[in-house]
Amino acid sequence: MAQAKKAARKKIAKKKAAKKAPARKAAGKKPVKLLAGGNPQISKGEGNAPVQAYIAAIPDWKRGVAKRVDALVTRAVPGIRKAVKWNSPFYGVEGKGWFLSFHCITKYIKVAFFKGGSLKPLPPEASTQKDVRYLHIHQDEPIDEAQFTKWVKQAAKLPGWMA
Repeated sequence: MAQAKKAARKKIAKKKAAKKAPARKAAGKKPVKLLAGGNPQISKGEGNAPVQAYIAAIPDWKRGVAKRVDALVTRAVPGIRKAVKWNSPFYGVEGKGWFLSFHCITKYIKVAFFKGGSLKPLPPEASTQKDVRYLHIHQDEPIDEAQFTKWVKQAAKLPGWMA
């Protein structure tokens, strides 16, 4: 009887530990910590490698959306500049600054257009900052890839956010 209780406690403890442990590793390194909303905590870095590490660490359905967003932005803007800053991937044009970023929120991915107030038509979500506009991508919503690509191309031509 005592052994059965002990075995049951071990099984429960093992399940709890599995839930706490991050599911993915970035580039063969230690497990990636997931922040609120499933946003991966990835070290700052320039280039494609940190962005791909961020995307690989995103849990569940959001990873596929992030891969698609990355592919669309990369295809739309030749010579795109990429980085991870503040636990989010950033996309920009050399010498012009950053024009787009995205971040995992609990129920959606939030794509930020830093000069979104200048895009036609406006991306649907407003910000407290007048120039910034957002696109929220939820789990079972398809991305309007044609419109998204138009916004990306427009945003890449504008002076971006310098940081």
